[in-house]
Amino acid sequence: VQLQASGGGLVQAGGSLRLSCVASGRTFSDRVMAWFRQDPGKERDFVAGISYSGRATNYADSVKGRFTISRDNARKAVYLQMNSLQREDTAVYYCASSDRPWVTLGRSDYDFWGQGTLVTVSS
Repeated sequence: VQLQASGGGLVQAGGSLRLSCVASGRTFSDRVMAWFRQDPGKERDFVAGISYSGRATNYADSVKGRFTISRDNARKAVYLQMNSLQREDTAVYYCASSDRPWVTLGRSDYDFWGQGTLVTVSS
């Protein structure tokens, strides 16, 4: 699986961005998909995940109510709608893919990763 993330950029606090991640190379609909983020010098943390069908989602506490993950299996794409962005959301965002049967939070459960897209939130 190859993953291509896009949609990052510079936004003011309180604004919105939508990240996209498109997969290629094999089937997509049998993979759990997730977004992680990483600040320089820090761990790569789970942000949101979505099940094969899209019916089950999971979010980090810090983004609940502000971010929404979704997927389009026909387009082999996963999205992260980010609203009410805060300075603390500034990071490189990575999409990731897993063959686990449900959404998990651990980085080691994900075996394919996109290249990352930078989100910068200014005050």
